[in-house]
Amino acid sequence: MEMDNIESLISKTIYKASLYLDEFRWDEWLELCDKDFYYSIQAFSPEIDKNMIYLDGTYDQMKSITEMLPKHNTDRSPLSRHTVVYTIDVDHEKGTADSVSSLAVYQTQLDGINSHVLAGESNLFMVGKYRDKFILNNEKPKFIERITHLDTRRLDKGSHWPI
Repeated sequence: MEMDNIESLISKTIYKASLYLDEFRWDEWLELCDKDFYYSIQAFSPEIDKNMIYLDGTYDQMKSITEMLPKHNTDRSPLSRHTVVYTIDVDHEKGTADSVSSLAVYQTQLDGINSHVLAGESNLFMVGKYRDKFILNNEKPKFIERITHLDTRRLDKGSHWPI
């Protein structure tokens, strides 16, 4: 299969993942992932000179978490991911690929929190990068790893969801 086509399939997979996460379509998001999938949300803290981990888990752990999400008492204000794929590097010999994408997540408030945040207002929720690894099963890309590396370090309600 041609390199451009593989890169296009990988880009489409990344964009589908963002759409599925925006729409709480957890099962469809997990269908994009290999059974050996590993997921993590991290941010570097210069104050402690260490990486902080907000969430991580295997495919089975992410499946369990996403099955529980509808049962959580949580802020249902929708998150909208704006994802832009920067790079895709394909290793044909290994049948894998790595990519880096930028990520900006906006939140639209369903309820006004205080006089500074009004119902219906959209605000920047977090920014960072996706660092993804794919396995190319029959040239169909599946996530085997997603490290969501955030620049934002102060997270609010809803941040226990996969980003």
